Parts: sequence; structure tokens; C-alpha cells
Amino acid sequence: MYERYFKRPFDVISSLLVLLMGWPVFLILALLIRMKLGAPIIFSQARPGKDGKLFQLYKFRSMTDARGKDGTLLPDADRMTDFGRKLRATSLDELPELINILKGDMSVVGPRPQLVRDMVFFTPEEMKRQSVLPGLTGLAQISGRNNIDWKERFRYDLQYIQHITFAEDMRIIYRTIFKVGAQEDIATEGMETSEDYGDWLLRRNQVTQESYDDKQKMAEMLLVQAGLKRD
Repeated sequence: MYERYFKRPFDVISSLLVLLMGWPVFLILALLIRMKLGAPIIFSQARPGKDGKLFQLYKFRSMTDARGKDGTLLPDADRMTDFGRKLRATSLDELPELINILKGDMSVVGPRPQLVRDMVFFTPEEMKRQSVLPGLTGLAQISGRNNIDWKERFRYDLQYIQHITFAEDMRIIYRTIFKVGAQEDIATEGMETSEDYGDWLLRRNQVTQESYDDKQKMAEMLLVQAGLKRD
């Protein structure tokens, strides 16, 4: 009953309230990002949503666009600034996703939207997480976020979608507030951000290099077909 009739109205009302009450914070952050990191202020990236449909996810920019001599972007660790780390540590970079919630791309609570280049490695069981709208936060985020391995994250996602209730969503939101306050599990241990699922599988020899390369090409093809920005 909650999932079918009340979850979407709750998403819209709660997102609007946060946007209306938090617009001064948005404005201050936008000005700081413009001064410290330049333009654009909003970073957008294609992510798979419900039923695998791709959408543009919005975040506040937290890294520079520094490139090497060959024109390719430098690794995350080289483009991350102290200001960007603080944005991520407080999860303030996620605030523009409220727009995605209002648009119907996302929910307040649900499995986090992963990269397209992650989705192409999903097993049929893991693809079940795409049967619901992705969330701003979720069960995996309060259970270890980016500092638990990928298979464990997916287990939490699948556990959540099997029993979606108002009480569980409230519990996850409540726990998320404390997680953000404690600034825990922001990135994978030893890394600046989170390791891609495909890279994780390759590092553990769970996929071959040939299979990995084929999946990366598949991800690029999906992005081209959808006419969206590459990861």
C-alpha cells in the first residue's frame, strides 16, 4: 500500500520542503563552488534508473577538470580538492539530486543509482535492484556505504526492495542523518572515491580482461543510444 500509493507523494513533499527551507544553503554552496572549482557548478552524469532506463543525475561539482597532456581527465585523486572532499564528507554534493526526485527519476529511499559501466556487469539477480526507483539514500548506505564490498551492497539493496514500508524508510532516513553527521564510509578504504564494480570484479579475477573490455564497450553504446553524457 505504501509503495504503491504513498511513497511518491512522500518523495515530492519532503523534497520540496528541503528545497524551500534549504535554498540559502544551495546559494552559498553554488557561489563557493564557482569560486573554488569554476564552472559548471552542477555536475551531471548518466545513471540507470527504474527498469534500467537512463537519466541524468545531478550533483554539486566536487572535482576539477584537470587533464593530462593527452587531453584525458586525470585520476580522481589528482582532481579532488580539499573543498571537494569536505563537500563529499558532508554529502552536500548530493543535494541537487532532490531535483531528480521531483522529476520522478529517483526516490528519497532506494538502491543508490550506480554508473552505467557498473550496470553492464550486473547478474540477473542484481538487476532486480533496478525494479524500483533509485534513492538518495538506502539500506546499503546506512550499512557501510562505500566501505563494504559490492556483493554486500547488492544484498542490502535486494533486501530493501523485498519489504518497502514507511517505517523502514523512516528508519533509513533517521540513520542516514547520523551517518552523514559522523562522516563515515564516504569512500572505499584506500581510494579517493568508490571503486567501479567492473574494476572490482577484474581486480578479483571474477571477470576476464576480454569480458571487461566488452562490457565497457556495451556501456558506451548504451550511453550513445540514449544520447546522454558519458560517465
